[in-house]
Amino acid sequence: MMRWERVCVHEFGAVLPPVELSSAAIEEQLRPVYERLKLPAGRLELMTGIGARRLWEPGTRPSDGATEAGRLALARSGVPQEAISCLLFTSVSRDMMEPATAAFVHRSLGLPDSCLLFDISNACLGFLDGMVMLANMLELGQVDAGLVVAGETAEDLVRSTLAHLLADTSLTRKSIKPLFASLTIGSGAVAVVLTRRDFADSGHSLCGGACQAGTRYNDLCQGGQNAEQGTLMSTDSEQLLEKGIETAALCWQEFQQTLGWGAADIDRFFCHQVGRAHAQRLFSTLQLDPARNFETLPYLGNVGSVSAPITMALGIEQGALVPGQRAALLGIGSGINSLMLGIDW
Repeated sequence: MMRWERVCVHEFGAVLPPVELSSAAIEEQLRPVYERLKLPAGRLELMTGIGARRLWEPGTRPSDGATEAGRLALARSGVPQEAISCLLFTSVSRDMMEPATAAFVHRSLGLPDSCLLFDISNACLGFLDGMVMLANMLELGQVDAGLVVAGETAEDLVRSTLAHLLADTSLTRKSIKPLFASLTIGSGAVAVVLTRRDFADSGHSLCGGACQAGTRYNDLCQGGQNAEQGTLMSTDSEQLLEKGIETAALCWQEFQQTLGWGAADIDRFFCHQVGRAHAQRLFSTLQLDPARNFETLPYLGNVGSVSAPITMALGIEQGALVPGQRAALLGIGSGINSLMLGIDW
């Protein structure tokens, strides 16, 4: 059971990459494939609800975006960098296999040498897992303040997927489906400062949460790198949607029991967003009001571990969540895992 009484959430830092790549532009690059397979123009946005996604300039590393977001979160929180005693980097994307990407962010931010730092990797749930790990340390009094950061870089995945789609002339309308989900991915960075209440009280509380695993479905979305083709992923989107929401429904039941919150008690939902059909099915299955869901999907796409927290960050900036309201972060990641966190804002 995840419950916390002493953990405060401070302002987020959100960074949107400078390059916008529209679904229409992707389809223009794939015109030979569309013509060969007789696919209708507009199919990508129609299927996903994603009009565009953001990408970094060439050469941008995951730690670069994470550092910028971390610097912004620290400035907004008012917590001095010398007070940060734990740093967690939580993205799918990493600068390299070794050392931990957290080491690059730590150095760039000039955090104390006594700061505990490491990477957490759990597909699209990494950031929420980082919040849980840091909250536990704060609740136990092991640290006073900490920083969770993520910087996703989708450029290689998008580029490799486009190249593969154009090169493989054996692809059919059926066999192309597992690759299309990769074209929903975008880049971005986000960070948040958490503190112990008696150290720095933000007035915003991380109250608790719940998790659920459905790892018997860990074959539905898999990806990696190879020397010849770069980064590629294969996703059974239909099964992933069905089994992911099945897992999320169990997580939602545990969440309500743990916090004693019902759907009517939550003013805003900020979700890991992967597609329009996914959001509609999720809210229908969990019997939640879709009007309370704040969306960034149409202009950011699926930003991996950054998706749910950057959606909350932008929601706060736009006044969708105000002090005195309650929020829920809802995450579903390949694996399959689901994690939900409740915040009194």
